[in-house]
Amino acid sequence: MLHRLYKGLRTSIVVVIAACGGMLAAVVLSKVSWWNSMPPATASSPSTEKVDPNNVRVTPDQMHQLELVKVGLCSFRQQKTAIGQIAFNENASTNVFTPFSGRVTRLMAQVGDEVKRGDPLFEIDSPEVVQVQTDLIAALHARDKANSHLDVMRRQADRQQRLFRDKATSQREMEQAQNDLAAAESDFKTALGALTAARHRLRVIIGRDQDEVDRLERERIINPLLAVNAPIGGTVTARRIGPGQFVKTDASEAHFSISDLSTMWLKAYVAEGDIPNVRVGQEIDVRILALPDRRVHARIDAIGAASDPTTRRVMVRSEIPNPDGLLRAEMFATFKISVGNVEATTAVPTDAIIRRGEETRLWVEKEPQVFQSRTVKIGAEQNGCIQIRDGLNQGETVVGRGAIFVDNEGRH
Repeated sequence: MLHRLYKGLRTSIVVVIAACGGMLAAVVLSKVSWWNSMPPATASSPSTEKVDPNNVRVTPDQMHQLELVKVGLCSFRQQKTAIGQIAFNENASTNVFTPFSGRVTRLMAQVGDEVKRGDPLFEIDSPEVVQVQTDLIAALHARDKANSHLDVMRRQADRQQRLFRDKATSQREMEQAQNDLAAAESDFKTALGALTAARHRLRVIIGRDQDEVDRLERERIINPLLAVNAPIGGTVTARRIGPGQFVKTDASEAHFSISDLSTMWLKAYVAEGDIPNVRVGQEIDVRILALPDRRVHARIDAIGAASDPTTRRVMVRSEIPNPDGLLRAEMFATFKISVGNVEATTAVPTDAIIRRGEETRLWVEKEPQVFQSRTVKIGAEQNGCIQIRDGLNQGETVVGRGAIFVDNEGRH
C-alpha cells in the first residue's frame, strides 16, 4: 500500500518538473524571437563617432546671419614700419621767461590749467620794474617841463614880434626869440619821444596793460610787482619755479611752458635706408600703444635734414588733430608709411579673420551650409582688407561678417 503511494507521488513530481521545464523553454524562445525582431539602432542611439571641429554645418536660419564673400584682389601699397612718439606741436607752443630778475611772490597757474592769452601766470617783485616805472615818471616830468618852457618861448616870441612891428625892439632880439621858440619846440618833441618809448617799454617789455599805464601816469605811484602773463592761449604743460624763488632773465630753463593741445605732432624715426622712399605728403597709419582702439591716419609734413649718428634714423613728422585731448606727449606709437606703387593681391575683409594666439584662420565654404576652418598667412591691412599671402585661392568663398559665430560653433 505504502509502496504504491510512494510510486504515485514520485510520478507526480516528475510530471510537475517536466511541466515547469516546458514553460521555461517557452519563455526563453519567446525572448529570443523578440530580440531578433528588434530594428537596427537609430540615430538617437549612443555613437562613438567623433565630430571634426574644423568642419561646421549651419542651419538655414543661421545662414541668414552670415555674409559670404568671394575671395578676390585688393589694392595694397607697400608699407615701411617705424617707431615713434607723440609730441607737442611746436608751432603752437611757447616757453615763458621773466623779462626782469626778481623774487616770485605768487603763482597764479598750475600744470594742466587752461589759460588764455594775457592771463597772469606768476608775479615777481623786481627792482628793474621799479626802474622802468621811474623812467616813465621822469619822462612825464620832462614832458611837462618842456611843455611849460615851450609856452614861455611862444609868449616871448609873440611879444618880440609885436615890439618889432611897433619898432620898439631890434630885429636881432626878435630873431633870438624865434630861435629860442624853435629850440623849445624841439625839446618838447624830444620829451614826447622819450615818454612814448617809456610807455612802450612798460607795455611790451614789462607787460603792463594800458589801464595800468594810465593809472601810473595819473597817480604817479610805483607798483614794484610784475605779473608775467601768458603770451598765447593753451594748456600749461610745465612749471619750473616756486614761491619765493629768485628768477633771472638769463635762466637756462623756461619758467612756464604753454601748448595748444588741439593738435599734436607725430614723430617717427625712419631707418636712413628707407628715407629715399619717403616723401612729404605720403600717408601714414599710426597705432598708439596707450590707445589700442584708436587708429590715426595722417600725412607727412616734414622730413628731418639729418640722420641721428647713434640710431642711424631720420625724424619724419606729421600733425594730427586732438579734439578730445587724449593724446599726450611722449606716448609710444608705431607708424606704417605707405611707399612704392600700388599692388593688387589676394585679400579678404578684416571680419573674416579669426586670431587664435599666434595662429590666423578663416572659414572657407566646403559645400552649401558646410564650412571648413583653414590656417592662412596674412600680410598688410589697409582699407578694411587683409592681405592673404598663403593658404587661400582666388574664387573661393569665405565667411565675412559672422565668422566669429561660426568659429564659436566649431569650438563647441
